[in-house]
Amino acid sequence: MTVAPPRALVESFHDPDTGTFTHLVLDPATRACAVVDSVLDFDPRSGRTATRSVDRVIARVRELGATVQWVLETHVHADHLSAAPHLQQALGGQVGIGSRITAVQRTFGALLHAEPGFRPDGSAFDRLFEDGEVFHIGELPVRVMHTPGHTPACTAYVVGDGPAPAVFVGDTLFRPDHGTARCDFPGGDAATLYRSVQRLLALPPAARLYLCHDYPAAGQPPRASCTVAEQRQANIHVHEGVAESSFVAMRQARDATLAMPVLLWPSVQVNMRAGHWPPPEANGRRYLKIPLDAV
Repeated sequence: MTVAPPRALVESFHDPDTGTFTHLVLDPATRACAVVDSVLDFDPRSGRTATRSVDRVIARVRELGATVQWVLETHVHADHLSAAPHLQQALGGQVGIGSRITAVQRTFGALLHAEPGFRPDGSAFDRLFEDGEVFHIGELPVRVMHTPGHTPACTAYVVGDGPAPAVFVGDTLFRPDHGTARCDFPGGDAATLYRSVQRLLALPPAARLYLCHDYPAAGQPPRASCTVAEQRQANIHVHEGVAESSFVAMRQARDATLAMPVLLWPSVQVNMRAGHWPPPEANGRRYLKIPLDAV
């Protein structure tokens, strides 16, 4: 008798202000769970923060009677601030990210002239994952897949065995009609992204890819996931048959037309610190920097 491998239960929460999905990943056997890519509400005009978005996730975890084992980041986001500290304080869990976070910390630590005590060694996070490493959410195996290109630290999490795992891909892929991530941030590279996408598209056709973003048209619901088969067939940037050279030329030309995200600088300097603020200055206040002419 063949026993089917355990399957993750996934619920997705869309933040309309940033277009970001936070995913709740539950092992039904143990009630252990992980939260992927949480969002802290932030108003760049006033500098005020709120926890409305992540509090929806916290309420659902409590409703399910689940225990947070992991607070996972797919990368250092440039369009929203992580709510990992608030989530960890409320529900516990370890904050994890791919081990190449150190490359992002070195690059942006220098660009932002970070304080002398800033350590670009990943130590702000509880766990740094290596490519190919396996950890668990309860009894569910999770395989780490480094997917650089958008940023050096991008990481996908492949949850579960069998022909239809749940895969949390960050910004590497969007829904098929929206294509792929940009590659023009410091440390990004279009050829590297192409190769990372090919690793994802080599997963089983029925594997379900959970996206980090969707920006639906007015009146349309956001789309949280799609299959590898759908991406292979219909992704407008990198469907089957698209050569690396063609993709790189397209991506570089497209990226040259894109404006920088509104929350780029606030997001990066918070997220490279695992969602924590820079330390207070002599007057007791904390500040976020905007370097002039940096990108």
